[in-house]
Amino acid sequence: MTLDSGVRIERVAFAGTPEFAARALAAILAAGYRVPLVLTQPDRPAGRGMKPTASPVKRIAQEAGVPVWQPVTLKTPEAWGALVAEPPPDLLVVAAYGLILPRAVLDWPRYGAVNLHASLLPRWRGAAPIQRAIEAGDAVTGITVMQMDEGLDTGPMIARYELAIAPDETGGSLHDKLAVLAAQAILDVLPDLPQRLAAAEPQPEVGVTYAHKIDPAERQLDWQQPAPLLERKIRAFDPYPGTQTRWRGQPLKVWRAVLAPDVPAVSSGTVVAVDPARGVRVACGEGSLWLTELQRAGGKRLAAAEFLRGAAVEVGEKLGMGNEEDLDVR
Repeated sequence: MTLDSGVRIERVAFAGTPEFAARALAAILAAGYRVPLVLTQPDRPAGRGMKPTASPVKRIAQEAGVPVWQPVTLKTPEAWGALVAEPPPDLLVVAAYGLILPRAVLDWPRYGAVNLHASLLPRWRGAAPIQRAIEAGDAVTGITVMQMDEGLDTGPMIARYELAIAPDETGGSLHDKLAVLAAQAILDVLPDLPQRLAAAEPQPEVGVTYAHKIDPAERQLDWQQPAPLLERKIRAFDPYPGTQTRWRGQPLKVWRAVLAPDVPAVSSGTVVAVDPARGVRVACGEGSLWLTELQRAGGKRLAAAEFLRGAAVEVGEKLGMGNEEDLDVR
């Protein structure tokens, strides 16, 4: 691919699916770039009626009158052949699309494809960079604008934008901040993208970590782990997929928790204090946690004071006992 630094990017195709990507697409459209088509994942069942529902990206595209393609896969020539037969755009912007793009698709646009990745690469390559950054206790994260290749978030870096992680950050709050930053980042790089591509830097080999997809089993709180780790995990998995345990044999979601000092020698998971003003204090492998926002099966997320009005939790009880299968309390 020959880079012509004197040419402006004008026609920008887009590939993305969730709200994170929709913010970037909306910004590109609002800035006046022509978007010839949008790729997004097929409609998925959602809501109480589990009706097929358009992705946030699809809704933005339809409102703007942009053609939408929703392939199930792009792994075969039969799947991507019709796409690359379309007139090539100047650029393909990708943000949380969810499908692997083959080389033929990456080479289709005049200037290739760039990805908006929600971490400071090479840290947290992969599917869940937002949750993993909070869970690991990182102090900073950000957005990397990356030239795409066929690897997993391995391409050269065009630009990086840092964002501090607040001490009380949740997966949801950090997602929203990074979505805003990603939209700002793509508008920052588009005006002089050919020059930026020419100066893109390879990712360093030192500092590579992987943000593996969250396994459903990870939702379960292991009270033998240290309290600081559990507190970060609770925040990282809020609102998705949530963390949970069991109380009196029933599933119980834990949405918020506050670190507390060490407790007398009791087994992990034991309730050591109950205080309507502070919550339910639980012994961990190291230290303890005040559980301050909880949700019973079929109920709502409740602050500790309200939860305890309808749930007589007692000191000495244990959380996490019994059959640990199917803890989802939706």
